[in-house]
Amino acid sequence: MQELLKQIQRDTNILKSDIHGIFHWQRVEENGLMLGKVTGADITIVSYFSYLHDCQRWNEDDDPEHGPRAASYAKDNRNLIDLNDDQFRKLLKACEDHTCAMPSDYESIDATLATCWDADRLDIGRVGLDVDSQYLFTDFAKEFSDY
Repeated sequence: MQELLKQIQRDTNILKSDIHGIFHWQRVEENGLMLGKVTGADITIVSYFSYLHDCQRWNEDDDPEHGPRAASYAKDNRNLIDLNDDQFRKLLKACEDHTCAMPSDYESIDATLATCWDADRLDIGRVGLDVDSQYLFTDFAKEFSDY
């Protein structure tokens, strides 16, 4: 992970952002590790997602393509990501869809994807918004957001 973070630091300035940078990524990882204990998510994927999902933002505001760009960035840096091919495909999906995935779009969902997306959404308070459970996938995140 350290080599990937060094590469991200070389490739982007967003790492320093107060809104979408390293401190947000660390909170997403903390949230994901907490959720993963309950959901059974693959926490290795969750950790990589935490640091990749916003690393290709071009601005702090409207940037709907940053998720797909993050997935592309992960592909370009595959040699720095210690996941098997199945895990890597799941990581790409998590990054690609993290801003647009909605619980109403899924009859059932993989626990790792749900955990990644909820971990990110639980940190929405950093921009002055309250967590809205209609955007959360896991029951545990919904319960957690009520506090």
